[in-house]
Formats: sequence, C-alpha cells, structure tokens
Amino acid sequence: MKPFTFKPLLKSTLWGGDKIIPFKHLDVKQDNVGESWEISGVPGNETVVADGPYAGYWLNELVKELKGSLVGLENYKRFGDEFPLLIKFIDARQQLSIQVHPNDEIAHKQGKERGKTEMWYALDSDPDAHLMCGLKKKITPEEYKEMVANDTIVDALANYSVKEGDCFFIPAGRIHAIGAGCFVTEIQQTSDVTYRIYDFKRKDKNGNYRELHTEQAAECIDYHVQDNYRQQYVPAKDKGVKLVNCPYFTTSVYDLTEPHTIDYSELDSFVILICTKGKAEMSDNEGNTWTLSAGQTILIPATTKTIHCEGVVKFVETYI
Repeated sequence: MKPFTFKPLLKSTLWGGDKIIPFKHLDVKQDNVGESWEISGVPGNETVVADGPYAGYWLNELVKELKGSLVGLENYKRFGDEFPLLIKFIDARQQLSIQVHPNDEIAHKQGKERGKTEMWYALDSDPDAHLMCGLKKKITPEEYKEMVANDTIVDALANYSVKEGDCFFIPAGRIHAIGAGCFVTEIQQTSDVTYRIYDFKRKDKNGNYRELHTEQAAECIDYHVQDNYRQQYVPAKDKGVKLVNCPYFTTSVYDLTEPHTIDYSELDSFVILICTKGKAEMSDNEGNTWTLSAGQTILIPATTKTIHCEGVVKFVETYI
C-alpha cells in the first residue's frame, strides 16, 4: 500500500489567522482559518482520501476496508473502525479560550465517547507568541470557581513564550490555552470534547458570549502543580528525537540534512508524518515513491517496513 494523503478540513474561527493556507500552498480563499484538520476520524468531521485507488473514501471507511493492515492489528482490536488520532495545524491570531479536556473515565461518565489527551509542537510562530499550560500555584476546586467568576483564573496558570520547536504535552485534566501568535501542530485522541472554562468576555459575530462549561470542567481538572510543563528534549540532526510517549501516541521529530532510513519492521501501527519544513523525496520497501513538503501530512500504513528520505526536511512522526 502506498501512503495516504487527505483533503484538509479548513475551519474559520473567531481567533483564526492567515498562516495555514500559504503554509500548505493551497489555492483557496478563506478568511480567519484557525485550524486545518489534516487527518480526522471524528464523526461529522472526517477527512477524505485525496488521491489513489481509495480517493473519495472517508477515513473511517478506509479503516473499515483495510483494518489492521492500515492501522496495525492491535490498534484495530483496540479502536475498531474509528481512526484513533486527530492531527491539526492551528494558527491563533488571537488568544484562544482557557480549556480543559476530560479523561476517558470521566468522558464516559458524562456520556461522551472518550476523553482527550493531546500535544502541541510549535512551528514558526510570531516573536511574541505565548500560551498557558498547567497550574502555577495550588488552588482548590472552590477557588477555581471563584477565580472564573471574578475573571482572575489566568493568574493561576503557567504562561510560556513560544518559539519554533517548543513542545507541550497536555494530558486530560491539564488546563491550557493557546495564545495569540502561536502556530502549532496538534496531535490528539480522536475526540472533540472541549470544556471552555473562560473566554475573556469575548462575543461572537452575533454579539453573544460563547458558552462556558465551568461545572463540567470542574470535574476534570488536575489540580497538581508542576515546576515546568514544557517538554524537555535535546534537538539533534539526522536522527529521531523523542518528544512524547504516552498510551495514546508516541511522537518524535526528525531534522534531516542527509539521506536517512527509518525502520518500522517491528512496529504494529500506522505512522503519520507531519512536515514542518523543507522537502524530501521518500520511498518505501514496496517501491512506492512520493515527495513530502512543508505543510503536508501523510498516513503510512502499518504494512510498511521501511521508509527512506533524501532531502533537507523536518517532520514530526507519530504512531500508537
């Protein structure tokens, strides 16, 4: 099987910017694009195969058709016909709302399919880009509700400046918010469950405040305080560098300047490559060839044993 590409779902938002369309070299006109859903099996928001013999298939149709040969045998047993990861590019011209996501257990209790654990890898963001991730001081559930009510919840959150290559892991329960100027790729569980805690008193285009989920969020929040919520790793050239390893995904970054072969022969999983810079000519053990360029996301089937890369390229790799 050849790797798969998908038609992106571009989503205009209250806070969206203008980076995604040129980054992906798309010939479309759309304003305030905050998100590009690159690979999605979220019901109602599934991406479609862009070309090849399966062109026009919804992603979950593709999983149902190809099963373990696409996603891996153990992944198919675990997730069935629903693709387990959601991949996005996010461009925030303005501050996003402060949010939290439930874990699987709480999501089931609240009548949702599953929770959401996610991560961000920063692309070429604005010089003054920032985000919030995790609590910087100990608060109680009662203090949380008071701080939301009196507009001071931001004072409890750790605030970070953001530059290209920064990585943040957001397990379910960790309060977070992408700030103005951030351009990131997001990897997450296949879930669209988001509880909006605080929205800075903004109004939508119809003059209404957006819905808050203060009570639902209260049940989800992890109140533990850490010294640092930024992922610590040492960048390196011409090899994979691990960013995140969790039950929902394992993610590395490759910054290649010379030919390189990646061995997947022992991996029982699909692999997703998210290209952030440069261009490479790629080939696999079955003789398939393709070009991977900045702004592209590709899905490599679980049957692939090796891929060979030639070019100056940087990409994020994720699998389960």
